[in-house]
Amino acid sequence: MVSMKDISVACGVSIATVSKALNNHRDIGEETKTHIRQVAKEMGYSPNSAAKALKTNRTNNVGVLFVDDDQSGLTHDYFAYVLDSFKRTVENRGYDITFINASRDGVRRMSYLEHSRYRGFDGVVIACVNFYDPEVEELVKSDIPVVTIDHVFHDRISILSDNINGMKELLTYIYQQGHRKVAYIHGAKSSVTQSRLSSFYHTAEELGLKIPDSYILESPYRDAKTAYRMTEKLLGLKNPPTCICYADDFSAFGGMSAIKERGLRIPEDISVAGYDGIPVGRHMEPQLTTIKQDTASLGRLAAEKLISLIERPKSTIIEQVVVGGEILSGRTVKKL
Repeated sequence: MVSMKDISVACGVSIATVSKALNNHRDIGEETKTHIRQVAKEMGYSPNSAAKALKTNRTNNVGVLFVDDDQSGLTHDYFAYVLDSFKRTVENRGYDITFINASRDGVRRMSYLEHSRYRGFDGVVIACVNFYDPEVEELVKSDIPVVTIDHVFHDRISILSDNINGMKELLTYIYQQGHRKVAYIHGAKSSVTQSRLSSFYHTAEELGLKIPDSYILESPYRDAKTAYRMTEKLLGLKNPPTCICYADDFSAFGGMSAIKERGLRIPEDISVAGYDGIPVGRHMEPQLTTIKQDTASLGRLAAEKLISLIERPKSTIIEQVVVGGEILSGRTVKKL
């Protein structure tokens, strides 16, 4: 293994000068830095991560806690794009990422906090988990820098999609298209669901829409089968809605299947709207009306805030950062 001493001999400089060049210190010239780095590269030098961790008290490794209920993993389009943006940002800043192990039936495993300490994570980002799980709360309350996505904890930085304005824009668009009978199949209980549902009711009140209790149903996120059944319930009402909003685009796909199997046309006979703006919805026919969440900004901001907590813990402001989305009008909401 090539050492800094080997590089110093090859370059005819001291070990201290080699160290300064490789760590980008300002008290040596750029020409010298460039030469030393080039020699180090040609010799195949790689810094010892353990030694670097001892010196800086950092491992340059961050943890990702991502556990969704339906075990879809990184096939979960919305969070896959968020985490891809997060990964690219932290890697550009010189950090690696490691996923924190989830539960394994019948096998004794470390808790989320124990795993984080074992790996020596400099920080952790938390997304798409049961935020009320005692293990999650234990990790959040620890001294490890943490940033959460789409959930607010006291004294922790949160990166949030603007669910309140997103739902307001979507329902307002549907209203402007002439719809007065609008149903909503919302997701399972969570802070995201509560924000969207409250915004739905508040916007309906502002617009003068009356929403019967029978128009509000629940289906777990990304559960096309349950959304299918809930859609059948709405279609079977004596006074069915003219437009149905869904918790996410996948749920909308399930609802659209139920509508089509009844021999109804979208949007000629009934309109639908999703949420998330995943790419597949823009390539289907008719193109889905939905809210596109800014996954690139959500992931990037989560990474930037976590790195700031790691590198500048005293000056980093603990805040909730809200990221707006945009409506994709598509062609599944008919103008009445």
